[in-house]
Amino acid sequence: MALAANLMEPIADTSASAGSVWRMASRALRHELGEAAFGSWLAPASLKSTADGTLCLVTQTGIARDWIKRYAWRRIGELWAANDPDGRALSLKSRTEFDLAGGDGAVDAAPVNVAAVSAPTAASASAGRGAKTSTLQDRYTFDAFVTGPSNEFAHAVARRVASWTDGHFNPVVIHGPYGFGKTHLLNAMALEAMATAPHRKVLYLTAERFLSTFVRAVIERQTATFKEELRSADLLLIDDVHFIGGKQSTQEELFHTLAALMEDGRRVVFSADRPPSALTEIDARLRSHLSAGLVCGVEPADRHLRLGILERKAAALCRQQGFVGVLRSDVAAFLADRFIDSVRELEGALNTLIARAGANVGGLSLDEAQCLLRPHLRGGERRITVDEIQKAAAEHYGMKQAELISDRRTRAVARPRQAAMWLAKQLTTRSLPDIGRRFGGRDHTTVIHAIRRIDELRASDAQLARDLDVITRKLRG
Repeated sequence: MALAANLMEPIADTSASAGSVWRMASRALRHELGEAAFGSWLAPASLKSTADGTLCLVTQTGIARDWIKRYAWRRIGELWAANDPDGRALSLKSRTEFDLAGGDGAVDAAPVNVAAVSAPTAASASAGRGAKTSTLQDRYTFDAFVTGPSNEFAHAVARRVASWTDGHFNPVVIHGPYGFGKTHLLNAMALEAMATAPHRKVLYLTAERFLSTFVRAVIERQTATFKEELRSADLLLIDDVHFIGGKQSTQEELFHTLAALMEDGRRVVFSADRPPSALTEIDARLRSHLSAGLVCGVEPADRHLRLGILERKAAALCRQQGFVGVLRSDVAAFLADRFIDSVRELEGALNTLIARAGANVGGLSLDEAQCLLRPHLRGGERRITVDEIQKAAAEHYGMKQAELISDRRTRAVARPRQAAMWLAKQLTTRSLPDIGRRFGGRDHTTVIHAIRRIDELRASDAQLARDLDVITRKLRG
């Protein structure tokens, strides 16, 4: 998308020539600076004329003006001089400076949103002062987000925010454990919001970037421009807000920024690893403001959702590699049952299989997949014993461990016993005969039957699948 060529429309009576010069300069600058820096700092700038006809490059903020002056102005001057046959001068001002100087208001075009210039990988420049937009990733879109009972409410809220629908809650806080889609949702919101309303300003920051940029602004006495940049956002998204816990001055600044944006009706979205009420290391005033809007939980993915994620991700990765590949059902089931603590770990295991097997990934047997994933399976995990599995299963089902190894065959005992045997096969290296011996001296065929029965049931019994997930997470700590 050659949007750099659309930055200019005719201005004044020398507009066509000025537009041509700026188009040529923009193409070179975009190539030399890269999509991220160009999109963040130069794309939103406008070419205007002053009352006396002088041309001026006008930035939206003082921060952008300072960055361009420091890192790109000399090169802009060289390119302008090389391409302008009339030798006209070009000045640089922020929007406020231009208005105060009595600019005539003739504008080339509406400022181009960052997403429109470099979508969907709009990112931040690597240098400069004041608030910066953290890097957005093109793979984190709504289309790539797999929904299920554990995340569908947060997904629906995120889509509503990104569509600029009226009647929104403010602020929105999306919370949940590491690796289950919070960053994906914030990233998707930023990309969608910018694509839907290119004229609106969207800022996406990690809390770590917010902290480091604020500290730098204080040191360089740029707090005023820092505040101007953040508080002019139509949508501000801050990822991992819990990171600023204990950072009192940063919390104070974020509190006032949040209050100012909410007062002006701007939209604010945060993510955190816990609900606001549990963020005890954050100041009570800020915690209260975070709790005052809409709080959405993202729960760990259940087995059905993990399988859906595997199917979607595997198809996308294989397309990227130039072939069609579908995991065997037993391999997909193994991955979904083995990597339950984080979707990122699940994706990492899938990446390894596709990278190692390539177009043959669809033909991998379970043994071959486990062999390729051996480094992932070791992973420094604590060794789990059959005895621990029995204790955890008994506690979960409200029974005594002795009942699991007894001769009782009532359904209330048999099903938990089968579940514990299945977990022993999944989480330990014990052989089937050894597992049978540890369950009251049972034969290995009994263990095989239990494993097959649980495999059959968990696909249709959502409660059983949840039980297995809960016990496994408890055992892994």
